[in-house]
Amino acid sequence: MAKGRKIINDPVYGFITIDHPLLFSVIGHPYYQRLRRIQQMAFAHLVYPGAVHSRLHHSLGSYHLMCIALRELQNKGVMLSAEEELGAKIAILLHDIGHGPFSHALEHTLIEGVHHESISLQIMEVLNQENKGALQTAIAIFNNSYHLPFLHQLVSGQLDVDRMDYLTRDSFFTGVSEGVIGYDRIIKMLTVQDGQLMVEEKGIFSIEKFLVARRLMYWQVYLHKTVLGAEKLLVNIIRRAKDLIQKGISLPVASPVLEQFLSQKTTADLGTQLDAFCQLDDYDLMAAVKCWALQPDRVLSTLCRMLLNRRLLKVKLQADPLEPGLMQEIRGKLIRATGFTAEEIGYFVFDGETSNTTYDPAEERIQVLFKDGTVRDISQVDNALIQHNLSRPLKKYYFCYLDPELAIKELQGRTN
Repeated sequence: MAKGRKIINDPVYGFITIDHPLLFSVIGHPYYQRLRRIQQMAFAHLVYPGAVHSRLHHSLGSYHLMCIALRELQNKGVMLSAEEELGAKIAILLHDIGHGPFSHALEHTLIEGVHHESISLQIMEVLNQENKGALQTAIAIFNNSYHLPFLHQLVSGQLDVDRMDYLTRDSFFTGVSEGVIGYDRIIKMLTVQDGQLMVEEKGIFSIEKFLVARRLMYWQVYLHKTVLGAEKLLVNIIRRAKDLIQKGISLPVASPVLEQFLSQKTTADLGTQLDAFCQLDDYDLMAAVKCWALQPDRVLSTLCRMLLNRRLLKVKLQADPLEPGLMQEIRGKLIRATGFTAEEIGYFVFDGETSNTTYDPAEERIQVLFKDGTVRDISQVDNALIQHNLSRPLKKYYFCYLDPELAIKELQGRTN
């Protein structure tokens, strides 16, 4: 990428400016460019066809909002050095660089025991070495060891620019208007006191709308039952492929790096495998799924054909756990219809739980700064919409199962 000044035309915000040599170095790195090949919302496009934007889109959008937020805070008298400003921008550019293929869907399946935040930090350390220590401030901001906490809070917190962008961007590309937030007004209302990020009193309603929009987007989009079912289907494809490979059964894998991770029994410490991990993307997984759809293993091929042809598992989301008897009844019907063993049918009939919290004070509080200088938590404001009862996780139980008629059709190889 050429040095100087670059303008990127973003469909959500308009023009985004890149204007520092270190920013060019980071964005132009192959590890960063890989984000083009990882979808931001995994399988949400199966429900909302427009949701095909990438992690790179989100990263650049978050960077843009960080630029606006830093400028706003500086206009309010918050002192920042050029190094701190650049560090915050790089920290947000790289905040999601550790995501693997299909982001959260496979976070603990393909690469076991490793969180994407940990991988992001390892990648940042590598880029720091390559740039002769120039990312040290960004790393300190990212891991919350820098002496100005509000910079980390802008990267990762209840009111971070990461959330502002993904809500704005995801609602734009899905067409779900419930996710629309007033990000510009929220940023205008941000302030800093005693090193902590706060919101001015007149921004209370914008913050409440932001929190409600996030809650609605989770249940309407991110945890939509069809999206959830598709993600679990991919998880089970990888589980089955790993099981077969580790039993010595050969499977065609077009990508050597994917084969490497599928063959390992544990990957809790990436270590020297970091470069291999940074070659993985959604394309590796989908190429493998297309190959495996033709394999003789009935479980793996059926799972893959279902995902490719959008013949997904049935999913029920409910407030109470499923009655054990119903689970056993459906398992029995499927075993009789398909000839799968009791172990194999577990890939097609399973349950679990998922949850979302509107506002979690234990994570980090949203502090409101009043005109008289007092500070209160958003949930303690008079007539607050976001009260303590919304700080508890809302839990739902899911039950995924294969429709017997669909099972027979897939096993017969009928795709029309």
